[in-house]
Amino acid sequence: MPQQIPRVAQDFQAGWNSHDWNKFAPLFTDDCVYEDLALGRVCHGKEEAKAFFDETLVFSADFKIELKSAFVAGDWMGSEWIMSGTHTGDVPAMKATGKKFSIRGASILELRKGKISRNTDYWNMASFLQQVGLMPAAPTK
Repeated sequence: MPQQIPRVAQDFQAGWNSHDWNKFAPLFTDDCVYEDLALGRVCHGKEEAKAFFDETLVFSADFKIELKSAFVAGDWMGSEWIMSGTHTGDVPAMKATGKKFSIRGASILELRKGKISRNTDYWNMASFLQQVGLMPAAPTK
């Protein structure tokens, strides 16, 4: 990982990739807000964030985040990443397809005393659905 990537961004990636909530949880304030815009999901507090973390790993047992770039400016952090894995587990309204996915995304985080108090993830749901075979690919010209 390049030296210019802020430590909090490296820890965020390592937390997701560990698949261990106990390694991920210390990065967040107790009253954190974790929002996934593509899923329309907003988690308030660590208990709801843990449920989202656990559901992600049911959905994709090999889920991982590859950090591409990140910056910190005062109490804000931005990052670009690629999430990837295999759609291995059923979740409500979405049966597992067994297909791999790789989706570019970005996060904006608000920091408080070095911990994440708010995280908002932005990624393309249509691209994901196409990759796992739940939506037809866009026609090519």
